[in-house]
Amino acid sequence: MRKENAQQRREIRTDMMGGKGQVELQHVLEKEDAYGAGRNFTINTLAPGCSIGYHQHKGEFEVYYVLEGVGQVVDDGEIYLLRQGDMMQCRDGGSHSIENVGEEPLRVLALILNVAQ
Repeated sequence: MRKENAQQRREIRTDMMGGKGQVELQHVLEKEDAYGAGRNFTINTLAPGCSIGYHQHKGEFEVYYVLEGVGQVVDDGEIYLLRQGDMMQCRDGGSHSIENVGEEPLRVLALILNVAQ
């Protein structure tokens, strides 16, 4: 399968997971094309000051890989910054959030994958 940039679905979510402002999601791979491996394969773009609210994952885990910008993460209560090239993993049962604390857009590859049974 091949999906050019222009063919990838985009959507805007407001106050995502209880966060602030808008998040643009670019669906790199749709859930139905992932052979049951997970449910989210997106590039998330957050303007300065925007965030994805604190939320928990059960039966799945999420990986963030920062493509551009600076994000502040709360990961099970631990607060730290992620910059271009950094990644974090919110494990099954864990909770996390991310906020753009920089002056440029924050672009994050976000993957929500199923825990192997």
